[in-house]
Amino acid sequence: MPGLPQAMPLEGFIGGLMIGIAAAIMLLGNGRIAGVSGMFARVLSLSEGGPPWTMALLFTVGLPLGTALVAASQNVAARFPTSLGLIAVAGLIVGIGTRLGAGCTSGHGVCGLSRLSPRSIAATVTFMATGIATVTVMRLTGMTL
Repeated sequence: MPGLPQAMPLEGFIGGLMIGIAAAIMLLGNGRIAGVSGMFARVLSLSEGGPPWTMALLFTVGLPLGTALVAASQNVAARFPTSLGLIAVAGLIVGIGTRLGAGCTSGHGVCGLSRLSPRSIAATVTFMATGIATVTVMRLTGMTL
């Protein structure tokens, strides 16, 4: 695959399948959508209602903890941009976008699409197109993180 010399399609497929199964279990078992931004907003008490605070906290803490455990067990080094300012600005932009868009990629792209939600379809098309455009501009201008 051009541009993806380290691509591992089987691992990506298995990971996507696991995300889908986890989202289905959460929806069917708890009646809750596995939207990361909604869970994070609940932990920070930015939203009323939604999942119980403890569930949101465990979900939010479990994501980086699971990532750290896999990275440690696979001896994988994490790669981060060197600019803390870039990280802060990117986080702020993502936070604003998820509030304006009433959800994030996991809420709209995984859970919303599976429910055929028109708002989630529109949101997913928008953020995929924006991502493709951003990568294209970065490659054409030689920008890197």
